[in-house]
Amino acid sequence: MSKSISNRELFSSIKTLIKEAQQYVVRNVNTTMLITYFEIGRMIVENEQSGKHRAGYAKEIIPQLSNYLTKEFGKGYSTSNLEYFRKFYILYKNRISQSVIGKSSNPNKSQSNTAKSTLPTRLSEITQSLIGKSKLPFSLSWTHYVQLIKIENEDERNFYEIEATQNNWSVRELTRQFNAAIYERVALSKDKKGVRELAKKGQIIETTTDALKNHYVLEFLDLKEDNRYSESELETAIINKLEHFMLELGKGFLFEGRQRRFTFEGDSFFVDLVFYNRLLKCFVLFDLKIGKLAHQDIGQMQMYVNYYDRMIKTKEENPTIGIVLCKEENKTVIEFTLPENNKTIFAKEYKEVLPTKEDLKKQLL
Repeated sequence: MSKSISNRELFSSIKTLIKEAQQYVVRNVNTTMLITYFEIGRMIVENEQSGKHRAGYAKEIIPQLSNYLTKEFGKGYSTSNLEYFRKFYILYKNRISQSVIGKSSNPNKSQSNTAKSTLPTRLSEITQSLIGKSKLPFSLSWTHYVQLIKIENEDERNFYEIEATQNNWSVRELTRQFNAAIYERVALSKDKKGVRELAKKGQIIETTTDALKNHYVLEFLDLKEDNRYSESELETAIINKLEHFMLELGKGFLFEGRQRRFTFEGDSFFVDLVFYNRLLKCFVLFDLKIGKLAHQDIGQMQMYVNYYDRMIKTKEENPTIGIVLCKEENKTVIEFTLPENNKTIFAKEYKEVLPTKEDLKKQLL
């Protein structure tokens, strides 16, 4: 018996070791790649600066360098990629201190032998000085940074980098979140101080309103604005794209079930979608409405919330949140149906198409 336990411990230890080794290799390769691109960008920028007295020098050097590197190394060194390396350095040059990078050699000197001997050494020293630190200067892949580089606003760019890191977004998810204007929609619910904090900490979920967006975008369901569909069809479409829907909901949401039934006095009631938010430690109920919000919708959701609070949730959990997801909200109905200190019942619009980032930015001004 003891031998069997010992074998399991051995297998488990070896498995852990291999996983750690794999993570270390991936981490090192990614860090080395990013530092290489960072260094290429630095060398291009410094070379441009030394030749800025010549008109059009900056526009000449990148195409020439691209031709040279492509002949030497093949694909991967197009003019657009070199432009990305250049901008990568410009945007993130403060991530690595000059004491780590060291002073670059004078580009006007002959570098035929010097560059070959010093660059690998410098790159190795920079990489090794960074690997092993608790916090690396770059936590995402190069393809993530290519997307981030395209974002002009620094605060917005920092927000998406933090969120992509914390939530393990793929490049596809990052692109979708940017196109869906998550930054602007979260910022709409914040004051000026809160908007500034988004660029430093990302989205922090501490209160109910922190977890909710101004509205939800369901463009991934491929619902056309002029098409007619039922509430059950809307629900089925969401279930079929549940991963996308949960990404749109935001942080901490776990799917609990659909059409959750409860019965009293012979009548049965069904909650369309039930989630649990592990950050808020509470149930989140969704009722789907394809038309304009009515006061009956609010009353129905209040009953659902009361039932979950009294019959389902534990003493350790926080009050249940109810969201009526409707095609058109009615602010007057919400105002006069719900109490002024309401913190549990919400009506949120959904949109079938992506909003324009320009319109959302105007609302932030």
